[in-house]
Amino acid sequence: MADLVPFLRGHPPFDALTDRDLAVIDEQAEVREYAPGEEVMDAFRAVTDAVWVVLTGQVELFAVAEPGPADEVLGRGGVFGYSALLSGNPVGPRAVALGPATVVRIPSAAVVPSFSSAAGVRFLANSLTRSDRTATDGAYGIVDQLVVTEPVRVPPTATVAHVAQEMTRRNCHYAVVDLEPTGFGLVTDAMLRSRVLAIGLPGDTPVTAVMDAPAPAVPAGTLAAQALVDLTDRHLECVLVVDRAGDLRGLVDRADFMLAPSTAGLSLSGQIDAAGDPARLVSLAGRLPRLVDDLTRRGRAVGEVTTVAATAVDALARRALALTLAAHPELDPAEITWLALGSNGRRETVPSSDVDAAVVFADTVTPERAVAYRAAFAEVGELLGRCGLSVDPHGAFPVLGLFSRTVGEWRQAAGRWRDEPLDDNGMMMTSLLLDARPVHGDPALPVVNDVFGDMRRHPGTMRLLLAESLSHRARLRSMRDVLARRGGTFDIKTHALRPVVDIARWAALAAGSSDLSTRARLAAAAGSAMMPDDQAAVLREVFDVLQRIRLRYQLAQGDRGEPPSDVLSLRRLSPLDRSLIGQAVREIATVQRRMSNLAQVTPPKDW
Repeated sequence: MADLVPFLRGHPPFDALTDRDLAVIDEQAEVREYAPGEEVMDAFRAVTDAVWVVLTGQVELFAVAEPGPADEVLGRGGVFGYSALLSGNPVGPRAVALGPATVVRIPSAAVVPSFSSAAGVRFLANSLTRSDRTATDGAYGIVDQLVVTEPVRVPPTATVAHVAQEMTRRNCHYAVVDLEPTGFGLVTDAMLRSRVLAIGLPGDTPVTAVMDAPAPAVPAGTLAAQALVDLTDRHLECVLVVDRAGDLRGLVDRADFMLAPSTAGLSLSGQIDAAGDPARLVSLAGRLPRLVDDLTRRGRAVGEVTTVAATAVDALARRALALTLAAHPELDPAEITWLALGSNGRRETVPSSDVDAAVVFADTVTPERAVAYRAAFAEVGELLGRCGLSVDPHGAFPVLGLFSRTVGEWRQAAGRWRDEPLDDNGMMMTSLLLDARPVHGDPALPVVNDVFGDMRRHPGTMRLLLAESLSHRARLRSMRDVLARRGGTFDIKTHALRPVVDIARWAALAAGSSDLSTRARLAAAAGSAMMPDDQAAVLREVFDVLQRIRLRYQLAQGDRGEPPSDVLSLRRLSPLDRSLIGQAVREIATVQRRMSNLAQVTPPKDW
């Protein structure tokens, strides 16, 4: 095939291959002709062992097995079939020739080097991320897809009588008040009843006197699961959807989320919150692995799956705490705030995640009562263990005094860690607190906000935290692995994901962002001197790809009755997965080296 090599040189990811790699493909590839409407391949019926490239004509791709319109049309140079090859599962797509088409079939053994370059990993990461968005968009997975009607919009000069009339005429329960250029206000039926009718305000009262401002809002493109969690956690009736420029795209309320697949996770969480006894709680917890497996196999975005899992774990921890404290009437739930830490705090929960947690006591709690509470927390940990969750009693859990303190003690300790990060495990504890998220008690988390709200005023600490975040180098094998002769395994958390999480946490802190998830932190820090847009995008892509590989691997372990582990057996990974991990590690290491070098020549005020 004399024309194949020049053709591949002009299309990613093959454009980064060596002459030798291209010669191997040229030798093993097979060119096939297809008539209009003829099926090229169906990776829903069976796992493909090849990657396909469109040489001439067009091919339609169907991302779901059910009948329906094509999700994508590929032309010359389009590549498909790698999703099933990558996962080792029949996850699609189905490909059909749109017209007369010539397609090249490249066996998996020959195509692996194509994804071992920087161009290869970017191609796969972009394609997989695009697939996530396609699957999510088509099934109400992002909040934009849930907007069904234009909300009532009124000017700030409107009266409450006018707003009520407009809401009645449009049969809407909400009205948005335009406050340009400062954003939006929100008025609801409930507000009109409680803030106008109940106290007898006249109809000519300005709407600005009774509205909530700024109105709760989420950016367009937010996962429906995340938006629903925010709605639930903040006890909101609805949220606005705004685009990047701040313009209103619509409004969604709880009823709109009934179409979203992530609602299944919130339904499970609701049942957990209502569990009447420990036995019922354990029974409901058994549904969580099946829910995660179902969402993953349906092609949901990995961020959506981990958010749903984290929400269920929150509910389990909250209910286990409530049931335990109910058996100890001398203890008062109002005296404590329970914090989710680590991956659960960031809502990046996978089957191997430990339940890391801490507690903030009210300042009125005496040392003697704190001891009684910690004994109860040991019972909470035991109950969560019966629920199938991993709790390390010697790790980050409030049975230890290190992770259960009064507000004043936390504030004093956090200030010490900020000012003297090298003492008393200061950097480790700072990282844990920055990932903290309340799941019971005070939602404001004032300790973190008060102490770490403006870390840029502490350049010495920021420099030390940066050095710590870069100390965990991305690598395929450590010296410990070599000495232990673990050449056939890879610790995906320690050697790949943790470096990205650490970088994102520091970058968000430098940017003054309060975001918790790794992807949101990278997005918030993008465009800074230490985190240019392109490198933030690369880290988001490799994080998604690595999390997806990790999640699929652990679900497969569950199918085999094995405990979930972050130490992956390389022989159980597909060649493409191994290649993708290798290139992801190289991409992360490149970012780490750049940040380390830049930190030596850039003053902290310019970070």
